[in-house]
Amino acid sequence: MPHPLESISAARRRQLFYPLLGLTLLIMMVMNWVGLPLNTPAAPNGIVSFELAGTPARASEMLNSWDSGAHARAAFIQGLDFLFPAVYSTTLALGCIMAAGALSARHLPLARWGSALAWGQWAAAIFDYLENIALVILLFGPSVAPWPQMAAVCAIIKFGLLFAGLVYGFYGLVMRWGQ
Repeated sequence: MPHPLESISAARRRQLFYPLLGLTLLIMMVMNWVGLPLNTPAAPNGIVSFELAGTPARASEMLNSWDSGAHARAAFIQGLDFLFPAVYSTTLALGCIMAAGALSARHLPLARWGSALAWGQWAAAIFDYLENIALVILLFGPSVAPWPQMAAVCAIIKFGLLFAGLVYGFYGLVMRWGQ
């Protein structure tokens, strides 16, 4: 099934891609900066560690390692992370469509994967939203099942889809440069 972003002209895709990429990087930098105090021995990768906790005990350990200021920062990050998936997933989906165009111009068989991977980026956003719901419940309620497990499964799927889209996008970029 064609992706809706495929209906946008190639020139317009580039015009949309760069501002979206800039916004994606800006939000990512803000989230990383705000989340620095969340890096503790119990959560060495901050909010990402919390996303992947996987058990109530690990989630509680991480939450207990954060002071009230860190809890407020985690809540802020979760709030911002209800905007972020819409931005990064559209950026990466557009990148996948653009990569497919570059691969198609070289008659490479991987060109047909662009649409599926673009849909995958939007699926990653859905998994991110489900993960965020579980994390908010953990932040403001008790650390009980199934929330840490749900967050971890959704995060793993999200990261896998994002990784596939990034690899495909960079491959398309390299092929475009090679033209």
